[in-house]
Amino acid sequence: MNQPQAVASAQEVSTLSPKAKLLVDNMGRALVGQVKASKLAVVAMLASGHVLLEDVPGVGKTLLAKSLAKSIHADFKRIQATPDLLPSDISGVNIYDQREAKFNFVPGPIFTNILLMDEINRATPRTQSSLLEAMEEGQVTSDGVTRRLPDLYFVMATQNPIEHHGTFPLPEAQLDRFMVSMSLGYPQREQEAEIIKMTLNDSSFSVQSVLSVDDVLSMRQARKKVFVHEALVNYVIDIVEATRDHPSVVLGVSPRGAQLLVKASQALAFVEGRDFVTPEDVKFLAPFVFGHRIVPKVKSNRICHSDIIKKIVETVKVPS
Repeated sequence: MNQPQAVASAQEVSTLSPKAKLLVDNMGRALVGQVKASKLAVVAMLASGHVLLEDVPGVGKTLLAKSLAKSIHADFKRIQATPDLLPSDISGVNIYDQREAKFNFVPGPIFTNILLMDEINRATPRTQSSLLEAMEEGQVTSDGVTRRLPDLYFVMATQNPIEHHGTFPLPEAQLDRFMVSMSLGYPQREQEAEIIKMTLNDSSFSVQSVLSVDDVLSMRQARKKVFVHEALVNYVIDIVEATRDHPSVVLGVSPRGAQLLVKASQALAFVEGRDFVTPEDVKFLAPFVFGHRIVPKVKSNRICHSDIIKKIVETVKVPS
């Protein structure tokens, strides 16, 4: 009974995974030296997760989000977070129609396929919370009425970790909604030279649509069939328990984090053209999935938390 399912899974991966690679390569036309970041963004999307980009200004956070959005023929909305942004500015508002003597709901920008929340930490906690239901349950409740979001709903948020004036740090509940948190970092010298050369051509940083919404939804379904061995499930649990017992960590990874790491590992295997997950998939993704889910004893920038996870992963025995 299991063998035909495995064959079907392998066939789906071999058929659909080239589309995932095409998506990553297409994003690379605008992003110089950010193959890993592009792949992580695609992995999160195929695993039905969301991405938080934490880095200093000017390294390409917004460009990464826009390149992914433009590579897919889908609805894309961008929200520039500010302290005066209201929840209704995101979710929508009921407006009274005098002709029909009734209220009509005007959807906000959250009703889209791909949403870029730029500088999310500039929004107030009340406004940030308006994203919680949408990111977790794929729906929005306004004035007691619940409305479903599109089947493809993906959030990419950016924030500047060194900016403090006029910002509101994301609470743990909001951070928990993001599957992947990553930092782009500065490019290497050769890559920066290439970026400067590309600047002379305004069209160099633009990409064309190469996939449709249906393509992404089909890849999501195929991702679910990627095989995860029981030993790898125990490996993930070992890493999670190690974060809870680590002397430098006050709050370890939750069960939700373990679930998301397994889903992300399936997606990475799919992008790599495999119908099974390996320990290397788990080790590679753990810092990006767990880094923003722990609370260390010594307060530091969340970008540094991934280093703690890397050290923890090195202490956990890898299944053979």
